[in-house]
Amino acid sequence: MNTHKESFAEKYLDYILSQLQNLLAIDSPSGYCRQAADYLCREYERLGYHPVPTAKGGVLVQTGEAAGEDGVLLEAHMDTLGAIVARIKENGRLVLSPVGGMNANNAEAENCRVLTRFDGVYDGTFQLENASVHVNGAYSRTERSYSSMEVVLDEAVTCRADAEKLGIRNGDYVAFHPRTVITSSGYIKSRFLDDKLSVAILLGYARYLAEEKPALKRSIWQHITAYEEVGHGGSASVPAGVNEAISVDMGCVGEGLDCTERMVSICAKDSGGPYHYDVVTGLVQAARDNDIAYAVDVYPHYGSDVEATLKAGNDLRHGLIGPGVYASHGYERSHTDGVKNTFALLMSYLG
Repeated sequence: MNTHKESFAEKYLDYILSQLQNLLAIDSPSGYCRQAADYLCREYERLGYHPVPTAKGGVLVQTGEAAGEDGVLLEAHMDTLGAIVARIKENGRLVLSPVGGMNANNAEAENCRVLTRFDGVYDGTFQLENASVHVNGAYSRTERSYSSMEVVLDEAVTCRADAEKLGIRNGDYVAFHPRTVITSSGYIKSRFLDDKLSVAILLGYARYLAEEKPALKRSIWQHITAYEEVGHGGSASVPAGVNEAISVDMGCVGEGLDCTERMVSICAKDSGGPYHYDVVTGLVQAARDNDIAYAVDVYPHYGSDVEATLKAGNDLRHGLIGPGVYASHGYERSHTDGVKNTFALLMSYLG
C-alpha cells in the first residue's frame, strides 16, 4: 500500500475498531435501529458534523464540500439480521419469523434477547425443539427451520400465560448476540460485521476528513441506512447534487472468489446485475495506483443499498466495495488489513 495512505489507515484503525465494538453492542435488527441511529448522530456531532435523522430511521450527513454538481453518496447499513416473535406456544416458548436472511441452522443454540415494546428485555436461547440429545432420538435427523426451532426464555415460564405476564407479545423483536472477538493476529470475528464493520470504517473516514481536511474535488455525503437487510435501505434520501453512490458493505469471501479477509473487495456484478463500468474501473485504478490489496469479484447471491437507490428511480453511477468477510450472515470473520485497505481505497478514489 502507498505509505502515505497506509499511515492514515493505521492512524485511524484503533478508532474504527472501537466504534465497531460500540456499534456491535447495540441491538439493531432491520427496522429496530433507533438506538444505533442516536449513537451515530452523537458521534458525527462529536466529530463536528451536522447529521440529519431520516424519516425511515437512517442517518444522513455531509462530510465534505466542494464546488460543482458531482457529489458522491457513501452508503452503509447499521441494520442487521434478527427475528420477530411470530407466536407464543402453549408451553411459553417462542416461534420466530426471521428478519433478513439468517439461516436457522446457523442460529441454533445462539443466545438472544427479546425486546418487548413496553416491558423490558428478556434473555433466551434459540434451540431446536426437544433439544436434549439424551432424550430426542431424532435430534440429528431433524431439519433446522424456524418452524422446528424455538426461543427458550431464561425466565420461570411454563405456559403461554407466563410469557404474556412478562409483557412478551407477537411482533416483539428478537436480537441475537454478536459474540465479538478481535484477536492479537488482527482477525475480527463477530455476527453482524455485515455491515457494522463498514459503518465503523465510514466513521473513521469522516474523522479523517474532519481532522486532516484534504482538498476534495467532489462533495461527499454518508447515508447510514436502516433497512438494507430487507431490501430497501438505500431507496430514499439522496441529496441534491449527488450523481454517484457507492455502497460500502461487506466483500464476499468464499469458494470461487478471489477476495480474502485481508483485502478490499470491488464488486463488478452481483444478483442485481453489473455495477457502473466507469465506477468499477476508477476503483480498480485507484487500488492499482496506490498498491492497495484488492480483488474484483462477481457475487452470486447479493444485493446492496445502492441497487435499492437505483430502483427507486435515481439517475446515478453506482459501485460497491468493502472489506473481505468470510461466513457471511453467520459468525463472520474479517481482518484489520481488510479494514485498512478499504479505508485506503476510499482515500485514493475520492481524492
